[in-house]
Amino acid sequence: MKSRTIKREGIFYVYIVRCTNGYYYTGYTNDLEARIKLHNSGHGAKYLRGKLPVRLAYAKEYRYYKNALIGERRIKKLTRAQKEALIRIYERSNRVL
Repeated sequence: MKSRTIKREGIFYVYIVRCTNGYYYTGYTNDLEARIKLHNSGHGAKYLRGKLPVRLAYAKEYRYYKNALIGERRIKKLTRAQKEALIRIYERSNRVL
């Protein structure tokens, strides 16, 4: 049996996507663009099925897998209002001038 090695160093992202019904979904990945495409193809998280397409609302980069997992857990514990405040900060900081 071949063991699967988990990549623990590199670049990881914690992200929030906005569903068509206005709900938010939080996750982590090491390839943000591919993960959004996966979600929109209907092959990502089961939670998102029927709520497609999704749009990236927030992303934060981490250098270590464990830190990304911790970041994801923290965001999942936030209230909707706190997530929306986080998203507004992200949108302001990523505006093209």
